[in-house]
Amino acid sequence: MPSERTYQALIEGRVYMGGAADVESMVKNEGIEVIVDLRGEATECAYLDANVEWIQIPLGDQASVPQDEGFQKAIDTVTEAYHRNKKVAFHCGGGKGRTGTVAAGTLLALGLSHTVDEAETKAKHIRNVIDIKPSQRESLYILFPNDK
Repeated sequence: MPSERTYQALIEGRVYMGGAADVESMVKNEGIEVIVDLRGEATECAYLDANVEWIQIPLGDQASVPQDEGFQKAIDTVTEAYHRNKKVAFHCGGGKGRTGTVAAGTLLALGLSHTVDEAETKAKHIRNVIDIKPSQRESLYILFPNDK
């Protein structure tokens, strides 16, 4: 029987997001092939038995300055996996700040949202615990300057 679903599909059937505790369920329930781990504190995949491509892009959740290069790399990694027709999931610790920022950036990069505010609203509608911090939002404005 599938585990309770506490993660969400950013793009149904293709792109999923959640927290570290959701990784096992995402792999088992959705057949995830690529895990993008945003935790700087991680030393291994959150689900040790996962037979997936694990990509760590370390980002700090409490950074006082924008981390636009790291977020760009994370967004690019998610969208590249999507374009390769891979099932991809991304997560941080709790699936709120870093995950929310990558979710909004992915929506913008794929043309599914047109402004940072629209992307953030859409991401929060999908995963209501998202809490993009000011420095994370500033990273989105740096990466998507025409989308203010």
